[in-house]
Amino acid sequence: QVQLVESGGGLVQAGGSLRLSCAASGRAFSSYAMGWFRQAPGKEREFVAAITWSGLTTYYADSMKGRFTVSRDNAKNTVYLRMNSLKPEDTAVYYCAALRGILRQTTPIGKYDYWGQGTQVTVSS
Repeated sequence: QVQLVESGGGLVQAGGSLRLSCAASGRAFSSYAMGWFRQAPGKEREFVAAITWSGLTTYYADSMKGRFTVSRDNAKNTVYLRMNSLKPEDTAVYYCAALRGILRQTTPIGKYDYWGQGTQVTVSS
């Protein structure tokens, strides 16, 4: 069992930056791949980025490449999402999730095993 708690969301102007954190408690955090997802009002939850258990491999949605960076610190049981050059369309609730299986670019959202409660990111124009 893994419990996930996101933090770091807030209100930022377009072009600004935020760093989200996802703190994990429970067993064997370092053995889980981790993903970030977001959900805007009236839209489906979508993939943002993911990172393998080792941190050596990362994946990004096309619209986030070059602007977002996912990283992790297994000693701190924490995964991060650095978001730069934010746009109003990045406004959403951001969720982190843990995956016990093998992470691939196309890993379906339904394969993730544990989810946090989300943190709101609002980008004003």
